[in-house]
Amino acid sequence: MVHPDPASRPSATIEMWFDFASPYSYLSLVRGGPLAAQAGVTVVLRPFMLGPIFKAQGWDDTPFRLYPSKGLYMLRDVVRRATRFGVPYRQPSAVPRLGLLAARIAIQGQDEAWCRPFCEAVFRENFVHDRDIQSPAVIAAVLQALGLPSTLLEQAGEAPAKAALKAQTEAAARRGVFGAPSFFVGEEMFWGDDRLEDALAWARAPGLPPAASPATLAGSALQK
Repeated sequence: MVHPDPASRPSATIEMWFDFASPYSYLSLVRGGPLAAQAGVTVVLRPFMLGPIFKAQGWDDTPFRLYPSKGLYMLRDVVRRATRFGVPYRQPSAVPRLGLLAARIAIQGQDEAWCRPFCEAVFRENFVHDRDIQSPAVIAAVLQALGLPSTLLEQAGEAPAKAALKAQTEAAARRGVFGAPSFFVGEEMFWGDDRLEDALAWARAPGLPPAASPATLAGSALQK
């Protein structure tokens, strides 16, 4: 999100790390915009891919498929939360849907004003209109509707966008991200849509000493 006038910038910032396949990320993106504006907080969007992080944990699939009861709970929980907050939601016919193409586009403009409307539109394609967001035709239509250049779609298949997304996914892993959405206020991490309000509140008034980094925690564990 870009604020052209420095004097108008909110005094606090959170990073939202998300995967387009995540329904909770969809809820947080839709809910987070108005809540952040009300709280005077800037939300910085950081797309990444959960797949490599799951694989590093020894999972060859999403945990919601590896553990069917957890998956069924998640599907119902998303419906409950969407209804509670008035967020339009239609359970996709395919869960999860790969969001690699959209992520490679979003990362090209993650610090530009067009990123949020693009991400919101992609999420709606999946979680409202039940369309395949890995389809170039679907993404091309999103770009056209927003007045964004079609070259963004072409660049998504090129080496710089691929490398940028890979690097950002690796950065997420280094910071200890294990699910989406994850919010960072400095190094303080909050996981899940149900922690969005907590992250916003923390950005305005941190309540504890700084959190230990994942590397520090790992080192402490090895010393025991």
